[in-house]
Amino acid sequence: MAGLYPRSALYSRFLALGAISSIVRPEVSVSIWSPFGRLALAEPFAFTELQAKVIDTQQKVKLADIQIEQLNRTKKHAHLTDTEIMTLVDETNMYEGVGRMFILQSKEVIHNQLLEKQKIAEEKIKELEQKKSYLERSVKEAEDNIREMLMARRAQ
Repeated sequence: MAGLYPRSALYSRFLALGAISSIVRPEVSVSIWSPFGRLALAEPFAFTELQAKVIDTQQKVKLADIQIEQLNRTKKHAHLTDTEIMTLVDETNMYEGVGRMFILQSKEVIHNQLLEKQKIAEEKIKELEQKKSYLERSVKEAEDNIREMLMARRAQ
């Protein structure tokens, strides 16, 4: 059986797809059971690679969403803190937390730091939104490619 993949490798590779009709060599096409019927691929792992790409990209989109939510919370926290600080008298000295210690700062310094924190958060959110839209387009293209593969098989 030289040249054949071990059965366990095939099983783990196609576990998410369903049953495999036979043990295959790289140069032989694969038959896979899918929700749309039996699928024969000209390239053995093209279908699984596309599915893996879709799953990976969807995970990256979810990660971007989580990061955007965290940055929005940071931005809101900085805004609320700045709003409260602005109600104080201008000569008020404040303590800024740095690690385990506190540093005496003026109101103006704290105000500028909070504005900078908000600005940085907004910039990062814009970058993540752009990255997220690119990733969503990538997912859509990969899903369209999978559909085309399935439709081509149905047409045969």
